[in-house]
Amino acid sequence: MTQPRTITLAMTGASGAQYGLRLLECLLAAECQVYLLISAAARVVLATETGEQLPEGLAETQTYLRKRFNAPDDRLHVFDRDDWFAPVASGSSAPASMVICPCSTGTLSAIAVGASNNLIERAADVALKERRQLILVPRETPYSQIHLENMLRLTRMGALILPASPGFYQRPQRIEELIDFVVARILDQLGVAQTLLPRWGQPE
Repeated sequence: MTQPRTITLAMTGASGAQYGLRLLECLLAAECQVYLLISAAARVVLATETGEQLPEGLAETQTYLRKRFNAPDDRLHVFDRDDWFAPVASGSSAPASMVICPCSTGTLSAIAVGASNNLIERAADVALKERRQLILVPRETPYSQIHLENMLRLTRMGALILPASPGFYQRPQRIEELIDFVVARILDQLGVAQTLLPRWGQPE
């Protein structure tokens, strides 16, 4: 039996919680196993932008999201920010791919200097040191010199900066289509099959 592909998904406090939630939905629909890390700020942004209030407890959040996306128990695991025994905290167990979506500029900065003050930062640090795939999806405008220098620094370390900048050549009619544009680009980078958006030059 083929083991499902495992991907770490972290959501931080930048605007754009819809991107992270939709990405989680698509990864689970593609039968990936997801290690989910949600910061306290991400919970606030999620409630503010979508009206979706996650339960306070870790176990309750995990149960809630499994039911919401109809995910089997072994496909979605939610970890606390201080769970240093989580698989993502060690290079011997962390998945080959990690996405931070959305990625706050504070998280971007912490990763760039190797702060590792919480599990999200540590998991990203592990991805970098192990030369594994790390995708950061910032949603900020305008970018300061600090932001740009941190992005350049992380790019040179091997991370991929994929800003949440939806395109319009597909003539979107709904907000959901703009969200799917960015999520489709992330899935393409992960090598996860997607039908959200055709690639350029391909028929719709």
